[in-house]
Amino acid sequence: HGAVEEIAKDLVELYSIRQNQKGYAFGPDTVWQKEFEEMFPYEETDDQLNAIADTKADMESTRIMDRLICGDVGYGKTEVAIRAAFKAVQEGKQVAYLVPTTILAQQHFNTFEQRMKNFPLKVAQLSSFRTNKEIKETLADLKKGFVDVVIGTHRLLSKDVEFKDLGLLIIDEEQRFGVAHKEKIKKLKNNIDVLTLSATPIPRTLHMSLVGIRDMSVLEEPPVDRVPIQTFVTEHNDEMIREAINRELARGGQVYYVYNRVRSIDEVAAHIQELVPQANVAFAHGQMEKRELEKIMVDFINGDIDVLISTTIIETGMDISNVNTMIIELSLIHISE
Repeated sequence: HGAVEEIAKDLVELYSIRQNQKGYAFGPDTVWQKEFEEMFPYEETDDQLNAIADTKADMESTRIMDRLICGDVGYGKTEVAIRAAFKAVQEGKQVAYLVPTTILAQQHFNTFEQRMKNFPLKVAQLSSFRTNKEIKETLADLKKGFVDVVIGTHRLLSKDVEFKDLGLLIIDEEQRFGVAHKEKIKKLKNNIDVLTLSATPIPRTLHMSLVGIRDMSVLEEPPVDRVPIQTFVTEHNDEMIREAINRELARGGQVYYVYNRVRSIDEVAAHIQELVPQANVAFAHGQMEKRELEKIMVDFINGDIDVLISTTIIETGMDISNVNTMIIELSLIHISE
């Protein structure tokens, strides 16, 4: 009960601030914006186009934007964020993209860098993957205004992070941040446009009650180019596994191999390595040291590992479009009467 009151109080407070204060009004789309958007390699869904149009309208008005974009992983929320970020940067504003995990920071950093590489834009990352020296440089550059977009974990909320002119805050999966972090996020939100992304579905009734307090866009259509998934269930067969992996590698893709027993996962990895000697095979499980686990996941995201054998799907919210084959090995354990 208290929690609900707390949320209600915060929303009302936020709402009155947003109604009474003026935010920065961005100008209409530039030629560059159109060029940038045409470089998107997929076809946008209608939901996505609507979300993008609504976000831009919010940015161009003097109202302080507080828009929530809901949609499953892979439904194109990131592209909405990328276009908003690109729009903000063109008027000399900086963009901060806050994500809950180091892995997601790395993933989004890769995506942003890839999409923006043909434009004079500087994207940086603040997370535990960066060395102290790199972090120090990024902090100095943010303060001077040399970094346009910074993507980071809660490290972005530290006292030593200063912006020259922050114009847009993007928050990924806000509900995954703790109370202390949420307080800091609130302070950062002060008077700037905010775009929140979430894969958590919001019940319709709650949605209705939030309308007007939080503007919301829902992405419900799956992306156009998604191929239906084919599933095969067979008994364990080395030849078939070899063939599936080779077929995936031949088209430049990667394979995720789910195997649920930590004790023998190294043996399974060695066996797969024998089946496909030319592939780079690695394994991961939750009992590994956190840094080691993160390093393996990043190598996988970056395409340096061809086949990853892992206990369960370690990081939710990942969308590695290059992984097209997933092999799940089920070990049936007989339970004695």
